[in-house]
Amino acid sequence: MKKFLSIITMMLTALSFGAVAQQVPIFAKEGEKSPNVHHVGNVWLKELSAPDSVFSYGTAVAIFDPGARLDWHSHPGGQILIFTEGKGYYQEKGKPKQTMKPGDVIKCLPGVEHWHGATAESGVTYIATSPAQKGRTIWLQKVTDAEYGPVKK
Repeated sequence: MKKFLSIITMMLTALSFGAVAQQVPIFAKEGEKSPNVHHVGNVWLKELSAPDSVFSYGTAVAIFDPGARLDWHSHPGGQILIFTEGKGYYQEKGKPKQTMKPGDVIKCLPGVEHWHGATAESGVTYIATSPAQKGRTIWLQKVTDAEYGPVKK
């Protein structure tokens, strides 16, 4: 019985430590709050590394409040998304919506129409990298409420 209680205590300690560790985000809501031109909700963008003469790609962190989402768009040179916090969505045109969590990586192929953002219940944070020399993001139509899914009020 004593050994059993010791194991339970260790498990609870590990779980509570994990809960505390999860409350500390890798990136804070710093950077520039993006104007609501190509998205719905609050989104913060912070450039981590700009393209230069050696590295032709840019890297940024995007932080979304719950319910925030980008419009449909594409990237001429593609884009890689590395999800670090929260829970989000990613969907390519004509394919089912995927739920993303920390550790998930998406490779958005060049020219493929897609959208990404937070779930209604959770904000999401990801690191995005894309080749700058291929051109800027091509913004398309808004993601409809039907495409996004139910939103809790």
